[in-house]
Amino acid sequence: MSLRVVFMGTPDFSVPTLMEIVGQGHDLVACYSQPPRPAGRGMELKKSPVHEAAESFGIPVFTPTSLKSEDEQVRFADLNADVAVVVAYGLLLPKAVLDAPQFGCLNLHASLLPRWRGAAPINRAIMAGDKESAVQVMRMEEGLDTGPVCMSESVVITENMTAGELHDHLSALGGDLMVRALAALSRGALGEKVQAEGGVTYAAKLSKQETRINWSQTAGDVHNHIRGLSPFPGAWCEMTLGTKPERVKILRSALSDGGGAPGTVISANGAPVIACVEGAIRLDELQRAGKRPMSGEEFLRGVSLSEGVVLD
Repeated sequence: MSLRVVFMGTPDFSVPTLMEIVGQGHDLVACYSQPPRPAGRGMELKKSPVHEAAESFGIPVFTPTSLKSEDEQVRFADLNADVAVVVAYGLLLPKAVLDAPQFGCLNLHASLLPRWRGAAPINRAIMAGDKESAVQVMRMEEGLDTGPVCMSESVVITENMTAGELHDHLSALGGDLMVRALAALSRGALGEKVQAEGGVTYAAKLSKQETRINWSQTAGDVHNHIRGLSPFPGAWCEMTLGTKPERVKILRSALSDGGGAPGTVISANGAPVIACVEGAIRLDELQRAGKRPMSGEEFLRGVSLSEGVVLD
């Protein structure tokens, strides 16, 4: 049965779910997304990926800065939706909005709830060294990601997987999961399971202050930090490559043999190998400011970085 759906989402992660819902023939009555933001050198207003995708399908798009006003809540209710699908929208939904659709609001969340509730579950899972993640369809409540889970698909986080790779995998998987949930909902067969009370963790929004690499950690922790922030916002360190220190992003790394004082370059043959407080890591992909990403080997061909140098 086709459902009247309101879609609420903003970034690239949300787009596959929107496209899957359209492809299944549901009636997308409206799309809500974050307002256009200044971007690029000219700082021109840029529509979100969801906004652009919705317009390409001829779906009306609303971009309120808040849903707290009575006027916005009345406009939402007047859409007479069967269900709202929420994927990384970025605004809190007041109770009046949560209660407006006949079957409520379903959220697609990228973690194994109740672990990593909140804004940055993909990054936090990798930074913590988790071995598993998931996408889950959750019925929304007023609390932060506290609602019962309706459907779930787990994935293995491999040793060198980056946040970008996990993001793309979960994004595609999530679109398929959500349309299966909508199909079950239309048949009256969508079950729910209350989240466990134990094991709750929160995925705080990433801050600029935590992107700098701390070599006085174990190699495993540094490796997880690098891949959990790759490709955006990117973990970084300072290297003196000319007359002054330069900030360099590390986009890929791998655990390596060796040791030494934390931050010391212990090998400059092939890709750079850096000592941590315990163990070492190899820098497999780096990016200088204003330059394209390059392999560790290519990076060393263009700079003078010798063994024994200590990175900051």
